[in-house]
Amino acid sequence: MFEFTQQVLRTDASGMPMEWIDYQQAVRLYHAQQVAFTCGVLLYRIHGGINARSGRRSVVEVNSIIATYGTNKAVRERYVPPLNNSALFKRDAHLCLYCGNPFPYRDLSRDHVTPISQGGQDHWSNVVTACKRCNNHKAGRTPEQAAMQLLAVPFVPTHAEYIYLQGRRVLADQMEFLQAHFPRTSPLRLRALQ
Repeated sequence: MFEFTQQVLRTDASGMPMEWIDYQQAVRLYHAQQVAFTCGVLLYRIHGGINARSGRRSVVEVNSIIATYGTNKAVRERYVPPLNNSALFKRDAHLCLYCGNPFPYRDLSRDHVTPISQGGQDHWSNVVTACKRCNNHKAGRTPEQAAMQLLAVPFVPTHAEYIYLQGRRVLADQMEFLQAHFPRTSPLRLRALQ
């Protein structure tokens, strides 16, 4: 049996990436005539029921990228994505930003560069991925106080970058589309090319 696991990238009518949706949500948008245009590869061909009058079976073709009517101006202005460990770890390429080694998800933790106990905040620009060993060694100190070097500067992802970070399996055409919305200096731009 075929699995419908590939996510569809939904954008607004201007082409601004909005979210990942599953094939069922995409079919609902097609049915509600909310799809302005499509691009990317054909992902799914969904067969519906047979029309009693015409005897023809309905078919909905779902592309990897669908644009829906309307725009979301709030996304463009001062958007700060919600902070969560899975997106944080993907932002930092599953590397400990102190020792530089890659780790599986279960061996990683969120480290506050300026500890909360010293007035730091739980915000994208103050958190990095750290292995549990390095995070325990750093404890409630700053990297300078713990004599540890931070290997990269934390950054707040843009909305398009966050959409990429939330994706499970991003197809090449979806990645190319998202990259067009990344800032030119985005650390994710170079990583996505690899």
